[in-house]
This record gives sequence, C-alpha cells and structure tokens, in this order.
Amino acid sequence: MAAYIARRIFLMLPTLLGILFVSFIVVQFAPGGPVERVLAQLSGADTGGTSRISGGGGDMGPRGQVGASADAVSSKYRGAQGLDPEFIKKLEVQFGFDKPAYERFALMVWNFARFDFGKSYFRDVSVIQLIKEKLPVSMSLGIWMTLLTYLISIPLGIRKAVQDGSRFDTWTSAIIIVGFAIPGFLFAILLIILFAGGSFFNIFPLRGLTSDGWAQFPWYWKIIDYFWHITLPLIAMALGAFATMTLLTKNSFLDEIRKQYVMTARAKGCGERQVLYNHIFRNAMLIVIAGFPSAFIHAFFSGSLLIETIFSLDGLGLLGFESVLNRDYPVVFGTLFIFSLVGLVVNLISDLAYMWVDPRIDFEAREV
Repeated sequence: MAAYIARRIFLMLPTLLGILFVSFIVVQFAPGGPVERVLAQLSGADTGGTSRISGGGGDMGPRGQVGASADAVSSKYRGAQGLDPEFIKKLEVQFGFDKPAYERFALMVWNFARFDFGKSYFRDVSVIQLIKEKLPVSMSLGIWMTLLTYLISIPLGIRKAVQDGSRFDTWTSAIIIVGFAIPGFLFAILLIILFAGGSFFNIFPLRGLTSDGWAQFPWYWKIIDYFWHITLPLIAMALGAFATMTLLTKNSFLDEIRKQYVMTARAKGCGERQVLYNHIFRNAMLIVIAGFPSAFIHAFFSGSLLIETIFSLDGLGLLGFESVLNRDYPVVFGTLFIFSLVGLVVNLISDLAYMWVDPRIDFEAREV
C-alpha cells in the first residue's frame, strides 16, 4: 500500500507540470493580455473584465517623438498607437513580459514548486491571500453539497433498486428526472422569487455567507445564521447532482442484484438485508466511489460559478472567472495549480476508499 501511494504521489509531479505547460501554451496564443488590458483602459476602449486596474503608469509622449519604435510597438499591441514605447516597455517589465516565454514558464514552475504564486496583476494582493479570502465560500458550498448529495442519494438509490418497479420507484424517478432537467441557475432564480423577497416570501437572505456583525453573535446563533445563508445556494447546487447520484446508485445496485453470487447467497439462506449489505453493497459502491472525485471537484470549484453570482457569494469560482476575463495570469495559473493538485489528491483518496469498501482489492499488485 505504501509503495502504491508513493508511486501515485510521484506521478502527480509530471501531471501537474503537463497541466501547467499546456495551459501556458494556450495563454501564449490567446488574444489579449494584461498589457493590452492596461492599454485598452487607458484608451477608454476596455469593456471587458470586472476588476479595477491599479498597476501600471507612465508618461505618454506625442506621436512625433515616437517614430519607428512606436510603429513596432503598435504592431505588437492593439491600442498602443500614440503611446511612448518606453511606457510600453515599463508595462512589459511590470508584468514580466520582458522575458522570453520559456524563461517565464521555468520561473513559474520554480515558484509553484515552493507554493509561491506571486501577486495579482490588478488587485495588489498575493494570490494566496486572494484564495484564502474566497476559500470559505467554496468550502461551504462544496463540502456541504457533497455530503448532502451522498447522504440522501445513496439511501434513496438503494431503496429504489430494492423496490424497482414499485409505485415508490416510479414517483421518485419522475421527481428526480424533473429535478435533473431544471438548470441549477434557473432553479436558483425560482428560489429567490419564492423565498428571498422576490415576489412571495422573504424568508432567506439574498447575499453573503453570514450577516453583518456575525463575529459578535453567540456561537449557537453563528451556526444558525451560517446555515440560514447557505440553504438556498445549497438546494440550487445539489439539485442536478442529487438526481445523477441517485440514479447512478440505483443502477449500480440493480446490476449487482441480478448477478449469480447474489442468487447463491440467497440459496444458502442469507436474509435480504444480509445479502444487500454484506454482499451487494461493497461491489455496487465501487462505481459510486469512482465518481466521487469529479463530483467533489465540480461542486467545490467549477460548479458554483453561477450560484455564487446569483447569490452574491464571492468564492473561488467567481475569482477564477474574473481572473480569466481580466487576464490576471498569476491568479489564473495559481488557482489552476491548486484545483489540479486537490483533484489529484482526491482521486488518490478515492482509490484508497476502494480498499475500505472492498478489501479484496490489492493495490500492491496493481500497476499504476
């Protein structure tokens, strides 16, 4: 087991390097960049992005003093017409674009290996600090959504498999299919209209993770206030995942129920409960566990973007989206690195959970 874990951890290194390399190459060919963002804002042509640019500065000389060097700059950057080439060079130095691409990539890898993600181009704060500020929102949504989904979906899916074809199975399947068909963001808007002061009831808050003055609340009221704020976002996020996990669990158990070893266990006199939990459960749960990493990463990071926007929750999903729009590359690559690392670690934990569910799995004999 220890050797298998060591091999998996060792293989994480080239995987992370490959992810960063491919992303870095894509960025080199993508139109726009931080220099273009500054130039566009200076010229009043910047209509994209969401963050105020606070970096950069310089004197703009008259067109007659720019000459041929200005023509070269203009051909390199859109919106550079009429700007002093020295000012453009200062911007390149400020953002690190005065170095060749391979040198910038090598420097980024070296810094990331020490978990030094640098500072945001436009926010004047370190990437680590930004992530720490946004992490509580994403952790709240991701962890609670994953727990809620699994704690409800697995028992419900097992019961649906045991009672396959019954009235209970038919009605719950209809509800699940309807829930799966409704987009999460649309359901979030419906919840706001119904329960957040839209047109009917004003029961739940519309923005934030906690109320103003939360730090001064008694401990029990802090807990109540916290869950009061995340109730609607959690329901909106869990709708699609809940339907998927329930049907996956049901189908997995149905496949196992029809196998020969189940008939053999029943023929030996084992009760239905014993057959279900001692024989079927550990085999059927393998496919459910296999889907955990993707479900967790989706809930923790990418799946919360629209929900964060609708409910005014400033989390990692919104941070990553805004950073891409603003070409804030340190934040983009820093969050990408952390997302990828967390995904690889969760994937390893998921594999190790196989052994807990089914001890017959031998990792020592398995080739990575």
